[in-house]
Amino acid sequence: MGEGWLAGRRALVVGAGSGIGRAVVDAFRTEGARVAVLERDTGKCAALSASLPDVPVVAGDAATRTANEEAVALAVDTFGGLDVLVNCVGIFDFYQGIEALAADRIDEAFDEMYRTNVRSHIHGVKAALPALRASRGTILLTESTSAYYPGRGGVLYVSSKHAVRGLVTALAHELAPDIRVNGVAPGGTLGTDLRGLDSLGLGSRRLDDAPGRAAELAARVPLGVALSGPDHAWSYVFLASERARGITGGVVHPDGGIGIKA
Repeated sequence: MGEGWLAGRRALVVGAGSGIGRAVVDAFRTEGARVAVLERDTGKCAALSASLPDVPVVAGDAATRTANEEAVALAVDTFGGLDVLVNCVGIFDFYQGIEALAADRIDEAFDEMYRTNVRSHIHGVKAALPALRASRGTILLTESTSAYYPGRGGVLYVSSKHAVRGLVTALAHELAPDIRVNGVAPGGTLGTDLRGLDSLGLGSRRLDDAPGRAAELAARVPLGVALSGPDHAWSYVFLASERARGITGGVVHPDGGIGIKA
């Protein structure tokens, strides 16, 4: 049993089928929240429904208006309102720099990256806005160490995560004082299903499949830890709780201390 940090809160977690999003669902429920889910992968939706039959699940593409509106409507209809929106959707480019990126692939790869990593956040916020205004709720977007430091992805991924950081700043300013908006910027994470861009022929490749990944992640940060989804999930719990009621436009960095690395 948790400490009830989110008792009575009603949340929608987008991209909750695996990795950080799945861990957020578990942590929120442990702390007393009721949670609904939007997830694109139908197999992950089925697994969620089987293991958590009381969690409303919508199978749909988070980069579309329709899926977000359907998920928000289901959450509001089921819970009587919505207090927290969390977006954990993302896709990766496996460190491809501008020189490695073929000119004839740029348009398609850019559209795929920004559609997933940026547009999904905008559609989610737009769909949830009326319900969150009514509850004076909270929005939590998933940034990355790539929104602050180079080398943690390629040119498309790093720039897309800077865009998410920009969304947090712009939305926090626009929506205050009714809605708090914050980000979580995880470092490299074990146990995710983060995949590559189909447009670059990387769709079947998973970042977590790299050999020796746990040791590599631990070696790159001052704390010497390889973090997983459950480690990051508590940052979302804190920001969604009343303990963070004075924080907006901010970010929590569960990244092993990479910002102090010499």
